[in-house]
Amino acid sequence: MNMNMNNQNFVKGLFIMALALGFGVAATLYPIGQLSRSGPGMFPFLISCVLFVIGLLIVIRSRFEAPVPLSYNVKNIAIIMLSLIGFAVLSEFLNMIVGIVFMVFCSTLAGTSYSKIRNVKISLGLIAAAFGFKVFLGLSLPLL
Repeated sequence: MNMNMNNQNFVKGLFIMALALGFGVAATLYPIGQLSRSGPGMFPFLISCVLFVIGLLIVIRSRFEAPVPLSYNVKNIAIIMLSLIGFAVLSEFLNMIVGIVFMVFCSTLAGTSYSKIRNVKISLGLIAAAFGFKVFLGLSLPLL
């Protein structure tokens, strides 16, 4: 295995760059338009470009810092996957508020500390953001 592939920061940067490329390419499938009159693909394309630059900076910085060993915690990966799947299922069959609360309380089980008060605050913030997307952007979200 290449020495860089065991460096958490290097792999993190590559992953962010790959994610940005994937979304950036998908954004070009929509009309991008011009800066004065942007199309639906402009915002995701610009965000992808910024994300790609951030990933590139992380990769470059990883060359000058001490390597951080890459480790995997299968239990935490499973918890995060369960929280995302639960969010999708609960949002589809009940409503998005229940899905958000489940996702927050479940995913924080993978962390190093667990706080019910912090989870409630995060849930309320995400629910407020979802209502903002629904009201101000007109997105059709199943909130209630």
